[in-house]
Amino acid sequence: MTEVRPKIQGSLVALVTPMTADGCIDFEQLHRLVEWHVQQETDGLVIMGTTGESSLVSDQELLEVVAKVIDFVKGRIPVIAGCGATSTKKAVDLAKQLAELEPDALLCVTPYYVKPEQNGLIAHYKAIADSSKIGIILYNVPGRTGCDLSRESVLELSTNKNIIGLKDATGELERVSSLSKQLPEDFALLSGDDETAYDFIALGGKGVISVTANVTPNKMAQWTNLAIAGELTSAKRVFGELVSLHKVLFVESNPIPVKWALHLMDKISSGYRLPLLEPSTASKKLIKQRLEEHGLV
Repeated sequence: MTEVRPKIQGSLVALVTPMTADGCIDFEQLHRLVEWHVQQETDGLVIMGTTGESSLVSDQELLEVVAKVIDFVKGRIPVIAGCGATSTKKAVDLAKQLAELEPDALLCVTPYYVKPEQNGLIAHYKAIADSSKIGIILYNVPGRTGCDLSRESVLELSTNKNIIGLKDATGELERVSSLSKQLPEDFALLSGDDETAYDFIALGGKGVISVTANVTPNKMAQWTNLAIAGELTSAKRVFGELVSLHKVLFVESNPIPVKWALHLMDKISSGYRLPLLEPSTASKKLIKQRLEEHGLV
């Protein structure tokens, strides 16, 4: 079990999973993306999360992507692997398999669809943490899962030495203000919402797991690290330059817009997994317009 919590902070990209037109994972493009992020000073890679289409790949594919990315990175920046399931047993089994690949941490989403109560959520996370030799980051995104991990539940779970952080994608800033004052100093309190991430860090957060970092990794790393260093005026100026990008990358369900943006930037092909498809004609036009405004295409 983890004794010392790894330092996970700054701009962590919620990495897309490149796919061919027929929906197969493109590992060559994935390798190029990883190298680009290392060169652009991204602070860490979060793979096989929501943006990586984790719910649309098989367990075997998920494990293969994680193994490949860890090999590509070669210890240069942290790698956090998505790990979550509706069933606690399945989540525990997956966490054990992922731990054998030795990522720096596991990002475990709340059980979706079944809507457990808070005591069930606490038991779920404790079971994963107690069975894993890799540190666990809680992932609360009630807009997608249908259940909300409460502030009180996070505080209780933070006492488990193998639970090392929280990705909060609620966009509710009063939570971070309260949690940052009560969580352990080495607990990774991370935003999962690009549009509110500046305020999140200014209120005591340690970083952001970002969709926008897929298309402009260097600027995301720049402002987050300024904010963490307390240089809030400079950080807010750079953050302000990215607001229109944050908005357009959610004009349709994530990761549809961001994958299309990367396709326009010649970083990946235009492949998705059903039921996800390319953006509408109107969305494509808007995404291209925003990328042009930012000098990205």
